[in-house]
Amino acid sequence: MAIDISLDILKEKHMANSDFRFLYTNDNGSLCIVIPSDNCDLTLEEIKAKDCPSDRTVYTVDKSEIPTDMSFIGAWTYTE
Repeated sequence: MAIDISLDILKEKHMANSDFRFLYTNDNGSLCIVIPSDNCDLTLEEIKAKDCPSDRTVYTVDKSEIPTDMSFIGAWTYTE
């Protein structure tokens, strides 16, 4: 389940960029996970626009939604 993040909510909670992940599927069907940095002056939306493809659905999720067991990382998928 994706968390619908608005900039107003982020500003209100003062959450760090690194508290979130961007997820999308690449051309070969693998799940890509982008970890935004706190060490930049860009907003989450600016990082997403810069680092994620514009022709794909990109989900913004809380980092707690990403499994910590990396044993089957090649088999990971994401659905809303």
